[in-house]
Amino acid sequence: MATAAIVIIGNEILTGKFVDENSPYLILRLRELGVELQRIAVIADDHDAIAGEVRRSSDAYDLVFTTGGVGPTHDDITMESIAQGFEVPLVERPELAELLNTKLKSRVNEAALRMAMVPEGSEFWWDGGLLFPLVVKENVHILPGVPSILKLKFEAVAERFRQAPSIHSARVVTREREIGIAARLEEALSRFDVEIGSYPRYDEGPMHVIITIEGRDAAQVQAAAHWLDDCLEPLDVL
Repeated sequence: MATAAIVIIGNEILTGKFVDENSPYLILRLRELGVELQRIAVIADDHDAIAGEVRRSSDAYDLVFTTGGVGPTHDDITMESIAQGFEVPLVERPELAELLNTKLKSRVNEAALRMAMVPEGSEFWWDGGLLFPLVVKENVHILPGVPSILKLKFEAVAERFRQAPSIHSARVVTREREIGIAARLEEALSRFDVEIGSYPRYDEGPMHVIITIEGRDAAQVQAAAHWLDDCLEPLDVL
């Protein structure tokens, strides 16, 4: 099972100017693809912070996804910081410079051409007819910060990350409290090859506990859900 880390880059997230939309999206999509997300870091637009976090994550996890800092402005420092983390130079790739010149024509300038600078040794993924490739340095996938563009790029390459078998899930809702159901949850874990989580809710109608069941064997997930459904008191109305 592939493991992953997400690195959200941007002062705008840390200062509350914008709400992070990218990690919630990536969390769900990676789960659907069967990838085990183990870390999310939100860091500032700082060369050393980006370089250190990306290199540590690259060494610790199978897949790393960075978001933000890949445009033409002064605070777009992700590419050079990742190059620093891998101890390679930032180089201009002629194919990207040519693409920018073709697309922008008379509007191309020094700022625009910054987007042709990538860490030495980077790969370009053009899946799904992308107009500008996804840049990949080793196991680090360098995504933009704009949510709509990030989603477009990720969906173009998503099947590259799919694990087999994928993760199946089910849920059971009970009106019982966690202290009363803990022993039965432990018994379910001993009976079935699944992961179980319990999440009490107090502000969405009557108090209730949502129990999630997940695993790679669909039959085991369904069997565990049926067993818990039979032995827990249901919530009649949400």
